Amino acid sequence: MLTVSARLPGENNKDYSYRVVKEAIMSLELQPGKSLSEIELAEALNLSRTPIREVMAKLREEHLVEVFPQVGTYISKIKPQLVEEASFMRFYLEKEVLKLACESFPYENLLELKKNVALQKELIGHKGVEQEFHKLDTNFHHIIYQGNKKENVWAAITRLSTHYNRVRLLSEIEQSFERAIAQHERFIQIIENKEVQKVDEVVKEHILDPIKTWEVLYSDDSPYLDYFEKMPAFLLK
Repeated sequence: MLTVSARLPGENNKDYSYRVVKEAIMSLELQPGKSLSEIELAEALNLSRTPIREVMAKLREEHLVEVFPQVGTYISKIKPQLVEEASFMRFYLEKEVLKLACESFPYENLLELKKNVALQKELIGHKGVEQEFHKLDTNFHHIIYQGNKKENVWAAITRLSTHYNRVRLLSEIEQSFERAIAQHERFIQIIENKEVQKVDEVVKEHILDPIKTWEVLYSDDSPYLDYFEKMPAFLLK
């Protein structure tokens, strides 16, 4: 039903089950629209149903699980409105954070960004590494927020981006991520050279422009069509 990883140091039953189930949802191992059984999850994780029930409530708050009375519990299908709102939030906040980085950015964080991109490049040409790239991609942006002491802002973005990030992963499965890597290198160059005048353009190219290419994921012959709630109108504008 799902990949059961080892516990991390200090994880209690609730934290452990939350991490494992959420990772399975975000990696699409548990597919959008799939039914969930608390009994099966508890058995797979070798836990009682109590922490599983608490985890389901938390995932419901994050728009990742839906409960239909008298019917059952399901992984939320990807909702276009939540994708649009997350991209809106990412675009406007990332511009401002990148501009702050042009004013001042810790050298150690800059080195982290470069190491991150080096790891991204090592994945080029390999198959089945989309999830690994996705994690590096997410961490790349996290580092920028860390360097600007905006950890809570990043946490807010992460909470709203659950549907957006699932679409990103689908896109990375279907398309090459070399373009994203080149854009990450531009982010680093902008920070190093303090090229604040280039921020708006590169952030638009990195966050908003890819949405236009996601139409293929919603096409009638797409293997992922059933992952989505409906054809998103904002992609057709």
